[in-house]
Amino acid sequence: MTEQTTVLRAARWADVAAGTICAPAVVVVTGTRIAAINPDGPLPEGATVIDLGDVTLLPGLMDMELNLLIGGPGSPQGLPTPMHGVQDDPVYRTLRATVNARATLEAGFTTVRNLGLMVKTGGYLLDVALQRAIDQGWHVGPRIYPAGHAVTPYGGHLDPTVFQRLAPGIMPLSVAEGIANGVPDVTACVRYQIRHGAKLIKVSASGGVMSHSTAPGAQQFSDAELAAIADEAHRAGVKVAAHAVGDTAVRACIRAGIDCIEHGFLATEDTLAMMVEHGTFLVSTTYLTDAMAIDRIAPELRAKALEVFPRAKAMLPKAIEMGVRIACGTDAPAIPHGQNAKELGALVERGMTPMQAIRAATVVAAELVDAAGELGQLGTGFAADIIAVPGDPSTDITVTQDVRFVMKDGQVYKRP
Repeated sequence: MTEQTTVLRAARWADVAAGTICAPAVVVVTGTRIAAINPDGPLPEGATVIDLGDVTLLPGLMDMELNLLIGGPGSPQGLPTPMHGVQDDPVYRTLRATVNARATLEAGFTTVRNLGLMVKTGGYLLDVALQRAIDQGWHVGPRIYPAGHAVTPYGGHLDPTVFQRLAPGIMPLSVAEGIANGVPDVTACVRYQIRHGAKLIKVSASGGVMSHSTAPGAQQFSDAELAAIADEAHRAGVKVAAHAVGDTAVRACIRAGIDCIEHGFLATEDTLAMMVEHGTFLVSTTYLTDAMAIDRIAPELRAKALEVFPRAKAMLPKAIEMGVRIACGTDAPAIPHGQNAKELGALVERGMTPMQAIRAATVVAAELVDAAGELGQLGTGFAADIIAVPGDPSTDITVTQDVRFVMKDGQVYKRP
């Protein structure tokens, strides 16, 4: 079968590797790949030509922390209800995720990491099922790197029993659903997630702001447990992302060899320097500290947010200045699904240039998922993940919130 060839014409395109905006843009797509940019000579015969006009072409954006299975339709203001973990059955949750997946793709985010279920599912990895359905063309959505169930100890952040404040015995959970205590359990838990299709591992290494567990900064797994999680995952060829708010927990994760810190809100300058030395990624989820509807949460959680969020805003400019490898992530639905590009605006407010923010959502994110030669750039041989925004995103990052065109793997999902 002859592969379809599509030619995209636009006023400009972003060379994110070089950090420049180039003009004009003629991008030839054959099948699922970019075949050429501004080629010499005639265009391929029989190609479908799409003239997008006065827009800038960007590589598909990437969100390195979200959860498509919660929030969105059926939830007030798009946020999960307090009892969602016991009220929403797996079928309902997965169907809702398909709506969130479409909204995310149409917002220009063609690749995401779905980081960790925190509900009782009978051991089923719902994000893996969603990933398979999208990959097989059954439904519209971004490319998903699923983590299955987040690995968490009794009473830890992302323990559903703590989130829903359930009495003992109400909702029994096992390693199949991410609850693990001690080195043998965490090893078995990692193996279970990988066995059933997880492409990375999420671990709750510290307390959280939005859970009724220990203080946000408290380290929840021992050093030995964190090392066992990292070792087991790495021997299977997958990376580990750690929810870690507190400085002690972040340092423990770095020592354990964990690849990526989610949030890192209370990290000190010494710890940020340690991240630079070890090449540890940071997914800072900084926009939620501006936009999360904390007026709707329990008073004790609101008090934690009021303490932690200002410190998080002060941490990120230091991380940017020191050269920490920062990848874009939103923690949606902490902000609504489909509004992912607001994270880029927040990164610029914290000190990045617009092009650095775009790189955080393309080049750096592609490095984080070991796809630097496949995703995150417009170039010959790269996946044909292409979006179009008005104006010049290198001078006005907010135009990334107005995506006019979306192509993923050579297929058009949104156009003017």
